Amino acid sequence: MSLSPQVVLQLGGLLGGPFGQLLVAIVAIGVVVLVGRVVLKVAWRLVTIAALVVGVLLLASMFLG
Repeated sequence: MSLSPQVVLQLGGLLGGPFGQLLVAIVAIGVVVLVGRVVLKVAWRLVTIAALVVGVLLLASMFLG
């Protein structure tokens, strides 16, 4: 099923109303939240790994230095 220009224009008219705009805004916020969750998951892993590495280096410098 291909989208003809008429179908696209009809959908544009539906999304042009207040409820259509609200739906677009909610979907956009949902996408931002999902992407943010993935990015934060990776960031927390990097912070945890960095804290462990720095902790090991601190302990090594205390005993070897």
